[in-house]
Amino acid sequence: MGTATEAAGNNAETTNRAPAAARVALVGVHGFGAHHLRNLERLQAAGSIELVAVADPQPPAPGTLPPSAAVYPGLDDLLTANGNLDLIIVATPIQTHAPLALAALATDAELYLEKPPVASMADFTRLCEAADASGRGVQVGFQSLGSHALKAIEELLAAGTIGTLEGISATGRWVRDKAYYKRSRWAGKRNINGVDVVDGVATNPLAHAVATALRIAGARTTADVAFVETELYRANDIESDDTSVVRIRTKTGLPVTCALTICASESVEPYVTLQGSAGTAVFHYTEDRLTVETAAGHTEETFGRDDLTENLLAHRAQGVPLASSLADSGAFMLVLEAVRTAPLPAAIDPAHVRWEGDGDAAHAVVIGIEEALEQAGRRHATFSELGLPWAAAAPAAFLPPAS
Repeated sequence: MGTATEAAGNNAETTNRAPAAARVALVGVHGFGAHHLRNLERLQAAGSIELVAVADPQPPAPGTLPPSAAVYPGLDDLLTANGNLDLIIVATPIQTHAPLALAALATDAELYLEKPPVASMADFTRLCEAADASGRGVQVGFQSLGSHALKAIEELLAAGTIGTLEGISATGRWVRDKAYYKRSRWAGKRNINGVDVVDGVATNPLAHAVATALRIAGARTTADVAFVETELYRANDIESDDTSVVRIRTKTGLPVTCALTICASESVEPYVTLQGSAGTAVFHYTEDRLTVETAAGHTEETFGRDDLTENLLAHRAQGVPLASSLADSGAFMLVLEAVRTAPLPAAIDPAHVRWEGDGDAAHAVVIGIEEALEQAGRRHATFSELGLPWAAAAPAAFLPPAS
């Protein structure tokens, strides 16, 4: 029989032993999956995870994976060969999210699902039910929701720094060229062979702007949204929208207007503006930078952010709340559903579009779009309500189904 001293030593050794590295699988290694590969490489070097397998019908380039990682053509093959996974990351085309996420939730692993989580409200409901039944955590890849600036924004609103919050706007103006729409068969599509994709400006490239504005507005779940209006346009020869206004009213009556384009003359970091009775706050969410303007003056501060993969692992190990949970993406999914069910995007008259660049590097610029976005956000107005000469559509209303 060991002595008390020996037992105490053994207990101390157990307590001080580093936790086992989480066993991780990544589904989709190209596109944004490449970002996950780099992040997982960092976490593996720190001893937090072990990348045991990846799945992709197009194998990764030689040398891009650690020796520990096996390669499979699909998730089914990966799961057959690898049990006891702690985390599965899905970073694949939008239309594949629902079946892959459901397959992942049938295991014992936590799930990290890239944005948008799925391409319809029906799939979202099914996924939420599966997540609830499994008891697993599901993190949605809205990285901006890990920003520490969000806590600072809560505090400044509670303190009345900018007075009463009267509205929120999200402004995004990026450049995407012809090559962007040639990179995959689903790019710029509303659906493929009857399967929803919904690859529009508000639902994919600038989806973070919408999700961040909703989070600041306190709209997380489907129950937090009263209605959504959309006005969708396209300058490119695509099915989906590339220049749009999405206007949301929360259940508390707060207006949230997202004015977005990928047809700008140059890319500018997107931002969310809080319009208060005594000032404004502007959150540049890709930079975690918050500026505040009041009668007392101007302040600016840059914050850190929590990595969503690390946050999900902490949730699994210690019950830490998820920064971007599936349930909390319900409000965003209502926006996606409003876009999905809206009339086809109206083509912008070519007289109001100029093209810059050559070949696949050419990109459309909607003339005067920068000022139009600013006015839409400031006045909570759609393009047609602003009287823009190319805005021939009318806002399409979407009411969330009764719960």
